[in-house]
Amino acid sequence: MMLPDIWGLATIATKFVLYFGILTSSGTVFTSLVFRLKIYRSLPGLFAFLGLCAALLSFSLLSANLAGDATGLLDVELLQLLWSTQAGTTLVFQLAGMGILTVGLFMGPLGRWISAFGGLVAIWSFSNIGHIAGHDSLLLKITLATHLIAIAFWLGILIPLKKLCTSEKTWPEAADLGQRFGLVAVILVPLVLAAGIFMSFILVGSIDALVRTSYGQALIFKTTFVSLLLALAAANKFRFIPALSEGNPNAAQNLITSITAEWVVIFAILTITSVLTSNLNLPM
Repeated sequence: MMLPDIWGLATIATKFVLYFGILTSSGTVFTSLVFRLKIYRSLPGLFAFLGLCAALLSFSLLSANLAGDATGLLDVELLQLLWSTQAGTTLVFQLAGMGILTVGLFMGPLGRWISAFGGLVAIWSFSNIGHIAGHDSLLLKITLATHLIAIAFWLGILIPLKKLCTSEKTWPEAADLGQRFGLVAVILVPLVLAAGIFMSFILVGSIDALVRTSYGQALIFKTTFVSLLLALAAANKFRFIPALSEGNPNAAQNLITSITAEWVVIFAILTITSVLTSNLNLPM
């Protein structure tokens, strides 16, 4: 595996922000809709803004990579050329999705549905880029979208759950939300795992390629962090949330610590994903 140059590093960092912005803004809306949570416009709005900025920068970085220097960032001819490719289509989906999500935040109760639709549009854009796009398979694209929607939903619950844990007055609400999310997680976790395994099998192709190639090894590394994330989620569901329901005064702080650890692991997973989709080639 070759170390990325400055443009490669910029691409990885931008993709990280792109994934984080789109998935977290969408997930915040999804969870507020499903669990009827109070939604603060500033939170999903901020994440959507990050996603918009990252989408534009990611598109410009493609031009810079073609030009080989910073002049490509604003090279009109190269940008017009890219606009007519799949990269341009992807950018349209991302801008439209985040734009619709943001507009929906200012439209009352019905706006949540509009925002959720915008999140789905933006998430679908990922099926047009990366290694999945190289396979002309609608099933793979739907699998990826389903995988990302489930992950977005997971991200969306962490912020409100942690916020409810910070005040003793809202501990019962935190416990109730945690229990309700636990019921959804029974479906969510197998969905994430099944979709991830299926896509990995299609992309890598064999156990030998999984073990011997940089791409496969990065997938193993990512799987390790996913396993750690599932362990933290299991601790929340079977230990901390039941303890919080029983009024254990230490449970809220334990849950806050666990959620913070989940964010650290999620950042690691998103970083590895950004490297996988930017700097590593599929096994031949």
